[in-house]
Amino acid sequence: MRKSFGAKPLTYPQPVLIIASYGPDGAPDAMNAAWGGISDDTQISMCLSGGHKTVQNILARTAFTVSMADADHVVACDYVGIASGNDVPDKFARAGFHATRSELVDAPIIDELKMTLECKLVSYDPESCRMVGEIVNVSADESVLNDKGKVDPAKLRPITFDPMNNAYLVLGEKVGDAFRDGLALR
Repeated sequence: MRKSFGAKPLTYPQPVLIIASYGPDGAPDAMNAAWGGISDDTQISMCLSGGHKTVQNILARTAFTVSMADADHVVACDYVGIASGNDVPDKFARAGFHATRSELVDAPIIDELKMTLECKLVSYDPESCRMVGEIVNVSADESVLNDKGKVDPAKLRPITFDPMNNAYLVLGEKVGDAFRDGLALR
């Protein structure tokens, strides 16, 4: 038997994305968002309210970064989601984050978060709050790479948002091989 929850924004997993931008004064800002994901080969889409300082910064500078929140920085990542940059102008620093300017877009890379998408703004619809960015680069700190030079999720330890229980979960064990295990049913 199934239990019905009605129409709700529930999917598993929901990535915890930390979106960063520069303000008019050049200070870095960041926010936490769980409603987002890849929407094309080189695009990411997110649902972000226009009232966020980070969104206003992105619209002004037409660039942003998206970092994967991780288990090692869950407190800081949660903080940038509960504190408003409109009320706490130094929330980036209070979170303990440090920034390096992207060489490709006018946005900060958060040094503490080990994987980042560098993006140019493609569009923003204030009615639906849908923001689309063109991914111009993905970078990862060497500390989260495996021996083949690829991101190792066990080292990255990205977290997901559990919307039913208001919890953050770290991604777990490998259970199969993509594009291979299903071949057994051919």
